[in-house]
Amino acid sequence: MSSVSFDPDAVRTLASILTETGLSEIEIEGKEGRIRVARTLAAAPAAGMAGATVIAAAPVAAVLPAAVAPPPAEADDAHHPGAVLSPMVGVVYLAPEPGAPPFVAPGQSVVAGQTLLLIEAMKTFNQIKAPKAGVVARILITGGAPVEYGQPLLVLE
Repeated sequence: MSSVSFDPDAVRTLASILTETGLSEIEIEGKEGRIRVARTLAAAPAAGMAGATVIAAAPVAAVLPAAVAPPPAEADDAHHPGAVLSPMVGVVYLAPEPGAPPFVAPGQSVVAGQTLLLIEAMKTFNQIKAPKAGVVARILITGGAPVEYGQPLLVLE
């Protein structure tokens, strides 16, 4: 088995990106190998990551609980039958452009397929659409905030 060399500056740069964006992990892959930098409180890496270099950013992880601790009500919202969950990791936008009115507001009726918000992932804006008709009960995120896969975004009733 050959050893994979990596650039320590690249790891530092990736750790900086995690800090700046608030994401929990980032991975790059090239012909030489793969580098994954993650900041999590769980010690176990994801299954199927054999051969990957895993670096835990300890100083960042120490700040994580205070910065990302969800309110207790959010845990209930994740299991709400009308919860709209994030299908990806990215940055959420509540309006189509800065200064424009938001796509939806609490108390607003929506139809199935209506755009609720955008998530930017890898410089691509993805429309998150209403899975069903209903009324926006709660918006659980703020514009410009990073979101994780499966994170509740809003609740439709």
